[in-house]
Amino acid sequence: MKEFLLCWVKRYFSDPQLIILGFLLLFGCLLIYFFGNILAPVLASVVIAYLLDGIADRLKRYGVPMSLSIFFVFLLFLASLLLLALALLPMIWSQIIQLLQETPSMIASGQKVLMRLPESYPEYISETEIRRFLDYANRELTRLGQHILSISYASVKGLIILGVYLVLVPLLVFFFLKDKKKILAWLTGFLPDERGLATEVWVEVNEQIGNYIRGKVWEILIVWGVSYAVFTWLGLQFSMLIAFFVGLSVLLPYVGVIAMFIPVVFIAYFQFGWGSEFTGVVLAYAIIQALDGNLLAPLLLAGVVNIHPVAIITAVILFGGLWGFWGMVFAVPLATLLHAVLKVWFVKKQEFETEIPVECDEAPGNQKQETP
Repeated sequence: MKEFLLCWVKRYFSDPQLIILGFLLLFGCLLIYFFGNILAPVLASVVIAYLLDGIADRLKRYGVPMSLSIFFVFLLFLASLLLLALALLPMIWSQIIQLLQETPSMIASGQKVLMRLPESYPEYISETEIRRFLDYANRELTRLGQHILSISYASVKGLIILGVYLVLVPLLVFFFLKDKKKILAWLTGFLPDERGLATEVWVEVNEQIGNYIRGKVWEILIVWGVSYAVFTWLGLQFSMLIAFFVGLSVLLPYVGVIAMFIPVVFIAYFQFGWGSEFTGVVLAYAIIQALDGNLLAPLLLAGVVNIHPVAIITAVILFGGLWGFWGMVFAVPLATLLHAVLKVWFVKKQEFETEIPVECDEAPGNQKQETP
């Protein structure tokens, strides 16, 4: 057993580049896990700079000077931020307030519907079970209301933090765009000289994740805009609020579709009841999600993430359990990183098997017994 373990360690961990790569990955995970909340403005700025850097590179290919392209995309980012802050967010916030005001009447109507179920299906459900469910729902809603109230008490602190973010994030984005090469050169100065394997992984992951982020942003904007136009045309209340979260739901592969189906059905039912309008809203949502999953996402992310759906769902569950909501949001990029690392790792494994086959195969306990 001892010889087997020594052989396994020698085969997979004798290359110092593998050790360096593993150390860098471990250090990055620990940094995000313990200091993710503190570094949130920096991480958000990196993601935004990633998105804008692709636009700047494309402008450079068309002959625009790099400094001018950076200036243009930064102005575009500021204009988008102002549009979001002055036009879209107030509309979304007003619909949130309206939804909270109408929630008690929706809950009362829902209770009446549930209390009629024992009369219609007495063999499947009883009035006692319905009352237990309603008691549990009321307790959870009370807890949710207390949580929202605690958030409102801390609104002043939240506004101060938001103001700081609105100043820091644009500054960080500008410097990440302007001094990208200097920052990368400074960071690589702390790395060992034998980092060829880490560089190989970084080149592949950098291209994959950069294209993924840009594709996802376009997917969010398109799904958001189409959903808002369709829901407004159908006369659905809170159309901007629902469309906004439908657009954001594409960040959560497979989970987002199911998560947003419940509020869409809930609001449509209490506005229209069981009827053609309700059916139209549900069908419209299903068609939007079907077109997004089968046409838009493959078109925007073609060749970017070549990972099986089972692996993506597993990544959502795993990283969501480790880092909560943000773990689910970045599950696909993290899965892409893990896929690249494993691919390089197995390449090195094959190299070691060709370099040291005798030492491991002839280790005690691994020798094949000859048949008499």
